[in-house]
Amino acid sequence: MFFVDTIELEGLGNRHYLAGGRRAAVAVDPPRDIDQVLAAAARRGVRITHVVETHLHNDYVTGGLELARITGAVYLVPAGANVSFARTPVADGDAVTVEDGLELRAVATPGHTPHHTAYVLAEQGAPVAAFTGGSLLIGTVGRPDLVEPRLTEQLARAQHASAHRLAAELPDETAVLPTHGFGSFCSSAQAEGENTTIGREKNANTALTTDVDTFVAELLAGLEDVPAYYAHMGPANAEGPAPVDLTPPAVADAAEIAARLAAGEWVVDLRNRVAFAEGHVAGSFNFDAEGKIATYLAWMIPWGKPVTLLAESPEQLAAAQRELVRVGIDRPAAAATGSPREWVPEGAELATFPRSTFAGLAEEDTDGIVVLDVRRDSERAGGHVEGSIHIPIHELHKRLDEVPAGTVWVHCAGGLRAGIAASLLDAAGRDVVAVDDGFDSAVEAGLTVTTG
Repeated sequence: MFFVDTIELEGLGNRHYLAGGRRAAVAVDPPRDIDQVLAAAARRGVRITHVVETHLHNDYVTGGLELARITGAVYLVPAGANVSFARTPVADGDAVTVEDGLELRAVATPGHTPHHTAYVLAEQGAPVAAFTGGSLLIGTVGRPDLVEPRLTEQLARAQHASAHRLAAELPDETAVLPTHGFGSFCSSAQAEGENTTIGREKNANTALTTDVDTFVAELLAGLEDVPAYYAHMGPANAEGPAPVDLTPPAVADAAEIAARLAAGEWVVDLRNRVAFAEGHVAGSFNFDAEGKIATYLAWMIPWGKPVTLLAESPEQLAAAQRELVRVGIDRPAAAATGSPREWVPEGAELATFPRSTFAGLAEEDTDGIVVLDVRRDSERAGGHVEGSIHIPIHELHKRLDEVPAGTVWVHCAGGLRAGIAASLLDAAGRDVVAVDDGFDSAVEAGLTVTTG
């Protein structure tokens, strides 16, 4: 009997897989920190004989090269991917034996990238699972605009054709196991549901239920901004990532934290937004460790700028380090754990700012008030507070001078991004109120929500 273990990367919105039989297994699209897949193999009592990549990833740094080195596995990479390291190139139709009766076959599925390849796992010749990477996702497909703008429409058409190829060649009961689609910005839309099959996708996936011209037009119209750090992921994966170092960073005391802030470095407080608002190091930024820190911090920080992490516990710090190495932020410059009182010189005041709700905003006199919406374009298009200004969170750090004078009431869809934005504004010396509330409450509070 075969097995498939799914390993979630919630922070990045991805999944990777370990699949095999009684003695051997294959790892699919492993992340930079490979200890999880090694542990999964140990629990199963199997040897990893093959490591496969569906494509050169744009949203995270792969651990495939290091995993293959450590285990001695064959490293399978699509032949069309231009890489700088030794690997076994894979072309359409190539097959490898994982163990007796269990085979893995490559299926060319261009679209997410020109070289994208899916892998079909077959037991005794019958397909049982398809590792579809960024091709066929749950209800959607991977976005086609991450490689080269001039190729976007061509790749969107290729996505449609690749989805139809998989649907035509595989039995309806074949499990579809994508890498993207669970929060990753590599997906053109987010997955609806946790599991799927070829048969279900035939009835639900837009690539399989609409004609190619309609599909391409709708896909291209729905594409949003690409996280800035994506520009660094592809080259890192093509070069061959180095092993990671997850040992604790150097400890920073209050004087060093102050010096790093004075030097213009980023000092990032990992605590939740409520704790941060109640007291923090002046000038620090708040990226909640539980709130997609890898995506938002990597998107916003100038690439290569030193970052010092402030955490409430060693465990929180270690978890954040793990998230960050997955996107190429390899080593914090320094770190501190504990409470903000320990991070400022004795006698120094902590910075604070108020939090409120949409009901609180509705009670305010609008004179001298600036309402700042930091949601994405598509979210704002669905409705926004009348009179608010709009700067998406990932652009705010570069556009702070565009925020009008006055007390800034900043909101997003639920509070997380508003917390990040409030910390940026507070660090810049602005009077700010973080609206920690769901956007649906705006209408209930009596605020005028409009579109257009």
